[in-house]
Amino acid sequence: MPINRTDYIWHNGEMVDWDAAQVHVLTHALHYGSSVFEGIRVYATPNGSQIFRLEAHTRRLLDSAKIHRIKIPWSAADIDAACRNIILVNKLTNGAYIRPIAFRGYGPLGLAPAPDHPVDVSIAAWEWGTYLGADALENGVDCCISSWQRVAANTIPAGAKAGGNYLSGTLVSLEAHENGYDEGIALAADGTVSEGAGENLFMVRDGIIVTPPATASILTGITRASVMVLARDMGMEVVEQSIPREMLYIADEIFLTGTAAEITPVRSIDRIEIGTAGRGPVTERLQDAFFGLFNGKTQDKWGWLDPVGDTPATEQTA
Repeated sequence: MPINRTDYIWHNGEMVDWDAAQVHVLTHALHYGSSVFEGIRVYATPNGSQIFRLEAHTRRLLDSAKIHRIKIPWSAADIDAACRNIILVNKLTNGAYIRPIAFRGYGPLGLAPAPDHPVDVSIAAWEWGTYLGADALENGVDCCISSWQRVAANTIPAGAKAGGNYLSGTLVSLEAHENGYDEGIALAADGTVSEGAGENLFMVRDGIIVTPPATASILTGITRASVMVLARDMGMEVVEQSIPREMLYIADEIFLTGTAAEITPVRSIDRIEIGTAGRGPVTERLQDAFFGLFNGKTQDKWGWLDPVGDTPATEQTA
């Protein structure tokens, strides 16, 4: 999807012009994938613009950096403040997508950077619609099982949201698109179901919601965790367990979750229709509960909504 440019990007503590937010071609992250990032949604609500689970996203950003020994020179509070401010200075009032990224910057090249290697942090925000298509939330998407598997345990840490990991997702998604599908689904190294190219996966069978565990080489998504909480709050049974590939074909419902994808139903896999080949009743209930957080119909019992506020910081730094 195209990026709808805005005016400013937060970069290392300052608001800089969109076109001035650039890096050197010898930046470490360009050569070795040494970046960690987040995607965060902002929703327009009856109580003003609200960031969905900001603290959880910032925590995962810092956790991902810790796993890869990237020393972010900003606190969680600094990053949270910058995320709010980037929305305000760009006057994004109808919902938005925030992209914080931390990466090893320009300095000596090599696979083992020195402890004091420069680390840059940037935060951009722009308007971004439904990731898998405007009608996907209602009509669903067509997926395929990819020929590319997710990384095996103890190779690359799948639990970190790191730039280098997304080379896998790119291959999965490109293969799917080249073969006429909307998205690809990857298997884990043991042949069980892992996740979508950039989304977590849930299936419904006989009223029970099943999703692969963290050990299936998935990124444990924040939307995934939220859906599990919402489902259990409504009395639904949610189980984390390994899923054989063939179980997908006979599922009653399948849906994908993620910050960009939100809750997107799957209507077919490998051209086999799933359930009634559309959005199923469990998926629809979960969508209603999830989007109800933003239109006021679902009570935010868990403190997931973080108000943007209405006044930018007096100085354009966090």
